Amino acid sequence: MKIRKEILAVVLVASSFAVACATAKAPMPASVTPAAPAAAPTPAPGPVAVPADDDLNAVVWTQLAVEHDLVFQEIYRAAGEKLLAALKDPAWDALPRGERTGPLAGLPPAVILDVDETILDNSPYAALLVRSGKEYDEFSWRQWCLKKSARPLPGALEFVRSAEGHGVSVYYLTNRAVDLGPATLANLREAGFPAPPESFLGLGTVVPGCEMVGTDKGCRRRLLGKGHRILMQFGDQIVDFVDVASNTPDGRRKEMAPYDSWIGERWWVLPNPTYGSWEPALFDNDWTQSRERRRKAKIDALRAE
Repeated sequence: MKIRKEILAVVLVASSFAVACATAKAPMPASVTPAAPAAAPTPAPGPVAVPADDDLNAVVWTQLAVEHDLVFQEIYRAAGEKLLAALKDPAWDALPRGERTGPLAGLPPAVILDVDETILDNSPYAALLVRSGKEYDEFSWRQWCLKKSARPLPGALEFVRSAEGHGVSVYYLTNRAVDLGPATLANLREAGFPAPPESFLGLGTVVPGCEMVGTDKGCRRRLLGKGHRILMQFGDQIVDFVDVASNTPDGRRKEMAPYDSWIGERWWVLPNPTYGSWEPALFDNDWTQSRERRRKAKIDALRAE
């Protein structure tokens, strides 16, 4: 009896195994689709890593937005119309108050123009920085200037030629270093601007009896004012028009407040979203800070309501 039970148990186990194997080997009906494996959950998007001072939108706008060109054309056309009125008014003078040290009577007329982002377009240099993720440095900037390939900004060439045609001298008051004078003048001539050697007043120009502070242009403006009646000034930063004692947002506004009526009359401000003294004003003018800390200071300064 015991042996029969053991034989029966063996038979049952063998039968179960055979059924299981037959089931495993049986083809799946065509109407049944195997379940797809569960998809891995999509990770939540994280922040995109960009340089702390990325200028992509600013450079794209400068190079590709038609609005950029229209603004420049608008400003230079309006300036050309005002220039004729300025020539007829013997009391018209665009030097900041305190920089005019002598009488205007009998002085020949002149206009003062900044160079970079005022009459010459350096956006290709800015584009190189965006593509490489690097920051401005003096060596790469110097190499760009020596290429002498910056193009004229819209409207600038027409204005300068018109001013020269009306007997108005043109001076380029720039913070490019004085040793970049020959390359800058060559670039200006190649772009079509009148550019005699004496028209370039770069950073480092010696003005007897006047001590220049940092990159201030006051001494050089005074030098030009001694021999000319300055009809207009052009620039992309307020330091192109007046020396700024305190480079903070409030300090900059206070410096310009007395000259509000001169904007669009004697002083002509061109847009430049890529760089300027407005930027370090937001982080205590301390360029030794990391890019991330400078970025945080700029974000913290934003008005969100």
